[in-house]
Amino acid sequence: MTFRNRLQYLLVVRLQISNKEALSLIFSGKVLVNGIAAKSNCELTQTDEVVYEEQVLQEAKKLIYIAYYKPRGIETTLNTTIADNLKDILPFEEDVFPVGRLDKESEGLLLLTNDGTVYDKILRNENKTEKDYIVEVDKAITNDFLEKMSDGVVIMGKKTLPCTLAQVDDFRFKITLIQGLNRQIRRMCYKLDYEVLSLKRVRIGNISLGDLRAGEYRALNREEVL
Repeated sequence: MTFRNRLQYLLVVRLQISNKEALSLIFSGKVLVNGIAAKSNCELTQTDEVVYEEQVLQEAKKLIYIAYYKPRGIETTLNTTIADNLKDILPFEEDVFPVGRLDKESEGLLLLTNDGTVYDKILRNENKTEKDYIVEVDKAITNDFLEKMSDGVVIMGKKTLPCTLAQVDDFRFKITLIQGLNRQIRRMCYKLDYEVLSLKRVRIGNISLGDLRAGEYRALNREEVL
C-alpha cells in the first residue's frame, strides 16, 4: 500500500489542490467512490470509480483475463514493427498484454490481461507459480537425462532450480518449472546433448490450456488467475 494508491493523492493530482484541501473534500462527503460518499482516505484499485461534483476523476477499469493458445511461429510481442508479432493476429480488440513469454518456435498457453498486478504474481520466483510444458526431443529419453534435468542444469552461468519431470513416451516429457529464464528448456536440453523439436506450454498456475487449439482463446475470471 502506497500514498499513490490513496484517494487523497488522486484528488491532489486531478484537481490540482493541496493535501489539506484534498482531505477536507474527502471528509465533506462530496467525493464518491463507486457511487458511495467516501468517509476516509481509502486505498483505490483499478476497478474503483471516483467522482467529484459529477466529474469522473477515475474511471472504473474493466479487468480482462484471457487464456490464449499462441501458435508456433509467432513472436510474443505487441510491437507491430516486428514480423510475426502477436498483436497482428489477436482475434479481439481489447488492449491486453501477455504475462510472460513463449519464444517464437514454442506454442501453447499465454495469459493475456490488462491487469498490471498479475505480472508480478505470475512471474516472480518467490510466488512459485508452476508452469507445465510438453517437450519433444530428437532422440530417446533416458533416465540419466531425466535425473539431470530434474536436478538443474548450468545455463548462462547459473544452475537452474530443481524441477519435476515425467516421461510421456520415448521422445516426449512433461516438465514443471517455477523459473522463466530465456529459452530455459531449450538451453537445458542442449547442454545435455538433446535438441528440442517441439515445445508446448499447457499450464500456468491454475490455468490450463485445455482443449484450445492454435489461435483460439477463452475468457477467464479473476479467481482463476489469482
